[in-house]
Amino acid sequence: MGKAGKRKRKASAPSGSRGPMKSTMDVVKSNPFEVKVNKQKFNILGRKTKNDVGLPGVSRSKAIKKRTQTLLKEYKEKEKSNVFKDKRFGEYNTKISPEEKMIKRFTLERQQNFGKKNIYNLNEDEELTHYGQSLAEIEKLNDIIDSDSDTEERGTLSAELTAAHFGGGGGLLRKKVSSGQEVEEEEKPKSRKDLIEELIAKSKQEKQERQTQRESALELTEKLDNDWKEIQTLIARKTPKSEKKDKEEKTKPDEYDMIVRELGFEMKAKPSDRMKTEEELAKEEQARLQKLEADRLRRMHGIDEQETKKKPKHISADDLADGFILDKDDRRLLSYKDGKINIENEEEEEEEGRNEESNENEEESEEENNEHEEESEEESATEDEEDVDADNHSDLESDLESEEEATGNKEQKNQKSSEKKSQDMKEQDLKMEAARSELPYTFAVPESYEKFKSLLTGRTIEQQLIILERIQKCNHPSLAMGNKAKLEKLFGFLLEYIGELATLDLPELKTIDKLVLPLYNLCQMFPETASDSIKFVLRDAAHDMEEIIEVKGRATFPGLDTLIYLKITALLFPTSDFWHPVVTPAFIYMSQLLTKCRITTLQDVVKGLFICCLFLEYVSLSRRFVPELINFLLGILHISVPKKQAQGYTVVHPFTPVGKNLELLLVCDKKDLENWQKQNLPLSIVTRLKETSRTEMNHIRLSCLAMCFDLIKKCAALYESLPSFHEIMHPVRILLTQHVPVSEYPEQMQEWYNSALRELENKVKHYTPLVCEKKKPVPLKQYTPKIVKVLEFGKKQGGSKKEQERKRLIQKHKREFKGAIREIRKDNQFLARMQLSEIMERDAARKRKVKELLSSLATQEGEWKAMKRKKRKN
Repeated sequence: MGKAGKRKRKASAPSGSRGPMKSTMDVVKSNPFEVKVNKQKFNILGRKTKNDVGLPGVSRSKAIKKRTQTLLKEYKEKEKSNVFKDKRFGEYNTKISPEEKMIKRFTLERQQNFGKKNIYNLNEDEELTHYGQSLAEIEKLNDIIDSDSDTEERGTLSAELTAAHFGGGGGLLRKKVSSGQEVEEEEKPKSRKDLIEELIAKSKQEKQERQTQRESALELTEKLDNDWKEIQTLIARKTPKSEKKDKEEKTKPDEYDMIVRELGFEMKAKPSDRMKTEEELAKEEQARLQKLEADRLRRMHGIDEQETKKKPKHISADDLADGFILDKDDRRLLSYKDGKINIENEEEEEEEGRNEESNENEEESEEENNEHEEESEEESATEDEEDVDADNHSDLESDLESEEEATGNKEQKNQKSSEKKSQDMKEQDLKMEAARSELPYTFAVPESYEKFKSLLTGRTIEQQLIILERIQKCNHPSLAMGNKAKLEKLFGFLLEYIGELATLDLPELKTIDKLVLPLYNLCQMFPETASDSIKFVLRDAAHDMEEIIEVKGRATFPGLDTLIYLKITALLFPTSDFWHPVVTPAFIYMSQLLTKCRITTLQDVVKGLFICCLFLEYVSLSRRFVPELINFLLGILHISVPKKQAQGYTVVHPFTPVGKNLELLLVCDKKDLENWQKQNLPLSIVTRLKETSRTEMNHIRLSCLAMCFDLIKKCAALYESLPSFHEIMHPVRILLTQHVPVSEYPEQMQEWYNSALRELENKVKHYTPLVCEKKKPVPLKQYTPKIVKVLEFGKKQGGSKKEQERKRLIQKHKREFKGAIREIRKDNQFLARMQLSEIMERDAARKRKVKELLSSLATQEGEWKAMKRKKRKN
């Protein structure tokens, strides 16, 4: 049994086996009785009919063919960006013959090229081409001939030259016969060498002739040019002055041309100096302050600038300056700024050089002065001796007179020099005192709070600000490693110093206001340290309040320092955030102050109103509702009305409907009411409220009530968009309209009252009132039996038209859904078969290659063994 037996088995395999797929036509021919015919009695419009004639396997083969054309093509083109599309006309249309395809393609090409060059030229003839060249140009026969020779007759060759180069040498051996001479039959032919020499001589002669012709032509042209110049002077006509003026007027440039020329000559923009970094600016500022501090110390110690200046040395007339050496290189870079020479850099360099030279040359200048004084004394002594020798024969009287004059002159000189020295000493003392009184320009960061406090105590506000600014500039974090930690400590010291200023008997609020700016700068530099410091202060204040509540059972308002810390928190950190690590605890602490601290004195009222103002400042952007604020303002109005009228509303803690402090803001003195004028309540009033008189106390009560009216007005404007605004402000409205004695208040107070009430009443409702949702009433349970219709299984029950349509659509959807699932499964199976066939082909190819390699290796091994055997035998 070999390969022939296997072939017989394959041929005898049945048609249903999994062999190679056969075509449908083979199935029809082999078994025509398997054709299935579906007959239809009536033709119904709109109904899809099934296949009239069906063959087993036809539908399956059609589906496979369709999938190979669509799904298999998409599978092969998957993850491929390049697609080849054949756009030739009728390439895949089998109904059109090849001749019709060619004719149609030719007409389409003519249509595309027609009318593109000259659309509106109707007389244009069609241009015919041959191999891309126009037939009209080919017929002209304009051949271009290139020649490198210098001859004027380009493209022509002499007969001798053609004979020498292209005749093969045979022409040179022929006889040359001229037209004017007779031919001698018996003449001998010339040799090749003689012919070449004649050819060379003739070419040289022709070249010489051409050169002479060229030179003669140049001479003639020069002569013609000279003659034309002589004639041109006679032909030229002078234009009159009027025409010249007209031309000048015409040629005047326009404004636009003038502007264009100006722009052309204008200086082009030059790149300016780059922006300096923060580190560079800090270094420059530190250097400037150090320079100023050195100057101040020099003035404080009495070192004069003129002494430090370098004085010129004494140079004799015979000095040749052999040892002259430049002290330093005075060359500078030339720089421009805004179109001008930059002189500032030069001046700064000169000043720096002077300061360096002054310190170096102080000793040299002193030594030189001493030398000059000694020389001058010696010269004067020699001169005196010479004068004495010369005047030995003078009279006695003249000697006495000269001595008196000399002594008088010396006394006058001594007096003037002493006066000048005393004046210089006084001026120097004044300068030294002024330098001592000046602030130092460089400061080190204090290591403790006591040192920091000693720096600022006894100074004015401006001096304190200057000291803080110089500390920051001299100890910038970019200048040294430990400066950051030092400046972080400085923020804590400054915060503690502000709190200490607030706790004085007379708090320095103006100084605190000025110190907020350096505090803000430090907060911007070190936000984490600033937030930790403020949180620590707020945490301590909250713990103190809790301890007081545990001990006494009720809390009191904090001191002025804590209130100022709350105000500073709003300045240093954003208050509009939904949650903030510093502002949110401060917000909670303030709400606890308004709810837990009892109102027993007028100071508590002032502190509570200050906290209300802080609340409005915190919530101005976020518009967050603060119920503690509304309750506190309601309580302030409550303690300003008489006891009998407190009806129709409820107050919340810390205010009580009954107690001894109910009429804390009630003013009954008519004189005080008439004399009152609106004034702002300063925070310093909290500390000195006990020393004020009764009239001042009443005026403060009225000012607190006016501030309460103003805060109510601001709250109404802030919370007008709340849905429950009218319900929230309803108790305040009742108090204002029914209980507050407005008629007793002065006119200015009545204006504040009316504005607050108007702001409350004029707000339109921005919401719909709450109403219960309407529902269908639930019927009472009855005892009538419930009849349920029993449906027979397997039969379609009748119903309404909508029900039938709905059921039909549901059935159709199910059918289509099942068909789609079936098609998807078949597609997946088809793709799986294709993938499996690809894998099988790759495996078969790999096995075939492996077999080939193994067979080649086996043959090589056999040959090698055979060679080895031969060698052994040999």
